[in-house]
Amino acid sequence: MEQQINIKKDLIVSLIVGEIAAWLLLILAKGVLPLAIYEKFLSIIKILPIIFPIICAVSLFIAYLIGKKIAIIYYQIAKFVLIGGLNTLVDWGILTLLIFIFRSSFSINSTDVWITVFSLTIAFYSLYKAISFVLSATNSYFWNKFWTFKREVTEKIGKEFLQFLVVTFIGFLINVGIASGIFKLISPVGGLNPDQWAIGAAVVATAISMVWNFIGYKFIVFEQKKAEVQAQSDDSQSFGQTQPPGRKII
Repeated sequence: MEQQINIKKDLIVSLIVGEIAAWLLLILAKGVLPLAIYEKFLSIIKILPIIFPIICAVSLFIAYLIGKKIAIIYYQIAKFVLIGGLNTLVDWGILTLLIFIFRSSFSINSTDVWITVFSLTIAFYSLYKAISFVLSATNSYFWNKFWTFKREVTEKIGKEFLQFLVVTFIGFLINVGIASGIFKLISPVGGLNPDQWAIGAAVVATAISMVWNFIGYKFIVFEQKKAEVQAQSDDSQSFGQTQPPGRKII
């Protein structure tokens, strides 16, 4: 892959992503952490909007340097992980919000049965997780298309989006299936309550589904065709190259 790397633009984007993620972390910390732990680390939690964007930008720049020395794919993986982290927080944030709203407004707990299909009981948690996953996946499409994989070509967008839906749906089955399986079949450990255990199940499911998503997005959905690669090579320098004075790279 030979894509032009605009490190300044990417660092600015990473700061924006980090800032959004920091505020989502604040919401999650307030809603999920036990009160004693929340108050203990409150001084650190409060400065997340300042330090977290910097951490994201520094991490991306390190990946950029590694990509120059070893392989550019490490830089792309770093961007995918950064966006994956944001999507994860969107997923968890919506999940936490749904759990809170349904419990406080409708007296419905995440362990209550939502529907029974062929003697298989499906809890409200599975419904919440499905909604949060679909919304975060939509967010994922735009970030990964235009930033991570830089697929700005718009022709045949219907086919591309269909491929995205298929890959994402498989990731959805992996994510929801693993999260629901852990939540339903394994009892909470470490003194966690059902709501906290639900988030823990989502953590494991997200990690596994992210591996599938990267492979599917890179090699199926946003795969660059040879014509596109050639066009980019004609219009930009290869990654890590510098243009000698007085010469034009074509």
